Amino acid sequence: MTEEESVERWCDRVLEENPSHSDWDSAPELLSDFSCPTFVESGAESQPDDHIRKPFPISKASQSETASVCSGSLDGVEYSLRKEKGVVKMTVPSTLAFCYLALLWQRETITLSDLLRFVEEDHIPYINAFQHFPEEMKLYGRDKGIFAIESWPNYEDIHKKMIEVATFLDLPRFPDITEDCYLHPNILCMKYLMEVNLPDEMHSFTCQVVKMAGIGEVDFLTFDPIAKMAKTVKYDVQAIAVIVIVLKLLFLLDDSLEWSLSTIAEKYNEENKEDKPWFDFRKWYQVMKKSFDDKKQKWEEARAKYVWKSEKPLYHSSIDRSVVYKRREMVVNLQKQFSTLVDSTPTVEKKSPSSFQFNWTEEDTDKTCFHGHSLQGILKKKGQSLTTKNSLYWLSTQKFCKSYCKHVTTYEESNFSLSYQFILNLFSFLLRIKTSFLHEEVSLIEKRLFKTKYSKTKKKSSRSRKVRK
Repeated sequence: MTEEESVERWCDRVLEENPSHSDWDSAPELLSDFSCPTFVESGAESQPDDHIRKPFPISKASQSETASVCSGSLDGVEYSLRKEKGVVKMTVPSTLAFCYLALLWQRETITLSDLLRFVEEDHIPYINAFQHFPEEMKLYGRDKGIFAIESWPNYEDIHKKMIEVATFLDLPRFPDITEDCYLHPNILCMKYLMEVNLPDEMHSFTCQVVKMAGIGEVDFLTFDPIAKMAKTVKYDVQAIAVIVIVLKLLFLLDDSLEWSLSTIAEKYNEENKEDKPWFDFRKWYQVMKKSFDDKKQKWEEARAKYVWKSEKPLYHSSIDRSVVYKRREMVVNLQKQFSTLVDSTPTVEKKSPSSFQFNWTEEDTDKTCFHGHSLQGILKKKGQSLTTKNSLYWLSTQKFCKSYCKHVTTYEESNFSLSYQFILNLFSFLLRIKTSFLHEEVSLIEKRLFKTKYSKTKKKSSRSRKVRK
């Protein structure tokens, strides 16, 4: 008897003993009901579950045959059982977190937001990653539960999983993040200042903020999984938060001062066209808003058009493989016909991965490049040094949540100026994170910068409580 005949006879036997599952449309239910035998391992998890009832005895000779037809690979069966017990350690998102751990160990010039964006742009297989596997890797049945991804990777989720994986593996302290490392805030700030078209002179201010807040120290930046409180710095989010704080220090971002300073800069630039132009916040806002809106629209359209169905579908058993592939072929043909009717524009070739999403050059006449613009219009001389004309500052968060609260700060757009909202929305899109997540990081760095101010507010609140009592 050939292997195909034995497989067919086995399936016929299942259908005869279970007439309620005679319809092949209910294949997922049938496959979940009849799992292959538990495979014994050493340790506490080696004992088979007593509640798993076998429909009929299976000989050892047919174990691999049964697994391949009914429930996928042996890994798929074990994965399902472990998932039910809640002891699954490696998933597709966890694998992505593991990849970032490797990049962090090597101190590569890739941040977590870059990695997730490369996934989004299909440079790294993630959604339907199984279709890149070689043909000899047959995936069906319960394997579908391992590789079926129905959402984009989330920054906070992957960051959390990265710490979990590193702690579980008991990894030692990672290589030091020093000043010459790409992940150091001074270097990342320079990179993001270039990307959002801000003046190069702002870099000296970001370096001062990093030094004053103490977030550029090696011990603060280096990841140590075996420490008592294992945590790692969100390097890209932290650098962006520093830039937001510098913008608040220079322009206040209260929907008033930034516009009055812009009027002064605009007037100076008109009268002194031969000199180095002063930075005009209003003009920068107009240029960036147009570029940001265009980029976001394209991103939203790409997400809406994304095809979640894979070209190489997963099937529940080797028997219905031909049916699944035939259906998939029909769907692809229909999609091609409809796409030619709706949109006749040619498909754009996929660009190579890049750390920059916005590009600004002096030669580009369509877009104004502000990299070489001066901050002289917002600075004044004080003795031998320069200081900002703006002497005010407002804290992004007046009061932090309790330690048992899930979030550190709260962010409601209506409570903040339109300028601040635009800055947060721009940078949040750049990193593909929530606006509230960036706001929280800004607040935490402000807390380190203005310790005395926070301690005063704390004392005032404690005194008011005593008075009430």
